[in-house]
Amino acid sequence: MATLTSTGAWLSDKQKEELRTNAEAIVANGKGILAADESVGTMGKRLSQVGVENTDENRRHFRQLLFTADKEISTYLGGVILFHETLYQKTDDGTPFVKLLKDLGILPGIKVDKGVVPLAGTDDESTTQGLDDLGKRCAQYYADGCRFAKWRCVLKIGDNRPSPLAILENANVLARYASTCQQNGLVPIVEPEVLMDGSHDLERCQTVTEKVLAATYKALSDHNVYLEGTLLKPNMVLPGQGCEKKYTPEQIGEATVTTFRRALPAAVPGVTFLSGGQSEEEASVNLNAVNVYANKSANKRPWKLSFSYGRALQYSTIMAWKGKEENVKEAQKVLLNRAKANWAASQGRYATSESGAAGDSLFVANHQY
Repeated sequence: MATLTSTGAWLSDKQKEELRTNAEAIVANGKGILAADESVGTMGKRLSQVGVENTDENRRHFRQLLFTADKEISTYLGGVILFHETLYQKTDDGTPFVKLLKDLGILPGIKVDKGVVPLAGTDDESTTQGLDDLGKRCAQYYADGCRFAKWRCVLKIGDNRPSPLAILENANVLARYASTCQQNGLVPIVEPEVLMDGSHDLERCQTVTEKVLAATYKALSDHNVYLEGTLLKPNMVLPGQGCEKKYTPEQIGEATVTTFRRALPAAVPGVTFLSGGQSEEEASVNLNAVNVYANKSANKRPWKLSFSYGRALQYSTIMAWKGKEENVKEAQKVLLNRAKANWAASQGRYATSESGAAGDSLFVANHQY
């Protein structure tokens, strides 16, 4: 009988310690992630909401606003995901964004996938590209200060979706990405997103999410990925955006935690949920419900349950900013409040209090970064 390779055995003890330490730091004490990795095109859509032109300088100005908020934000954020362009940008006084984040004790991360592409032979399903030169890019990103990475795969719910092929293909892509990241010192955030698009109910999403996670972790095991040096960025278990039946946050929390207990290994340090088109307030309320339910049986929740929000941390902020320098301080206060709200929700201690832009729907059909 062939000798089986032990999970993570191809990494040295020093490599494993660094990966594990960084993964745990990102989600320590209720901390989460600010996902500021929007592509140039997606950032243009954000800026257009407040009538700001999509230029290099305007994108830099907005990211500078995010990263120069009061240092209190380091209490609430353990990591920030950057886009390639943003990784090499600086503040007005010449300080690199990476140094700014590190000085706050916030780990810089990087989006490394190259986008979703059609998966041939399926009903409008997809896979994610970018593996060919990934090792080289990861090595460079590590040298340039990044300590974790993100790769997004997308699965859709429909009459015959997700197909077994789509589940298997995306699981293997995520596993190859994760293995490559760890070889180069980066903690891989594994993101198999089951989209909110559709009219499916909560139960259908729970079934699909469980199967997707089970397949993903089977693939990670097959590729000998060191789970203690990874994080998961999944969808919450939610009904489709077009579902007529309404569910309470408590039902969403129970369905989500039950799914993880069935499919997520205890070795994974943390879960950093994506917001997936929920409003800012919904994302906080539902994250809180997830933690409240999980805390009822603390011995059955070995992982931190936190956040990795983009739209659900930035929407009110950009609406307060409106591209005007005189609004920067107020916009930073809004960002700080949203980050604090999600930090509290990650501990099951959030009390809803927001109104205004925080309640606006952020759903975008077939969303792409």
